[in-house]
Amino acid sequence: MSDLRYPLGQSPKVDKLTPAQRAQSIELLARAPDNLRRAVAGLDDRQLDTPYRPGGWTVRQIAHHLPDSHMNAYVRMKLALTEVVPTIKPYDQALWAQTPDAKGPVGPSLDLLAALHQRWVLLLQGLHEADFARTVNHPESGLMTLDRLLAMYGWHGAHHTAHITGLRERMGWR
Repeated sequence: MSDLRYPLGQSPKVDKLTPAQRAQSIELLARAPDNLRRAVAGLDDRQLDTPYRPGGWTVRQIAHHLPDSHMNAYVRMKLALTEVVPTIKPYDQALWAQTPDAKGPVGPSLDLLAALHQRWVLLLQGLHEADFARTVNHPESGLMTLDRLLAMYGWHGAHHTAHITGLRERMGWR
């Protein structure tokens, strides 16, 4: 792999998904918590505090980042469904990865991600086709459809889990 930052390639940037692509992205979200839990299983503190690449986040930071990021995404989708083109608030994910809770045990974040994704998948499975065209206004990225957010966050969980599994493989951590 030539670029450790993007083991699965860059995030998709599509505004409209087909029903099959939508189902695939929802399935990625549904599987993400178990995949992350398996990726960190059995790692000790030294391993959890190892960056996945030089200058990158540690495994621990990634495990905390996913629920932080996905909570924001869930709220953004709920806003899109309940308001007319809401402007969403960006946040500095690099600074979030440095807060004290990002240095703590990963168990609570794994549990949080699992509970969040159960709710999120239920929400997404209950939407109608037209709902996925609803938009949010991101101050840095402009208008984004729910389809685009769905594709991005389906990819996002798999992307960060691949950071961890790639590191495990390179380090021989079985």
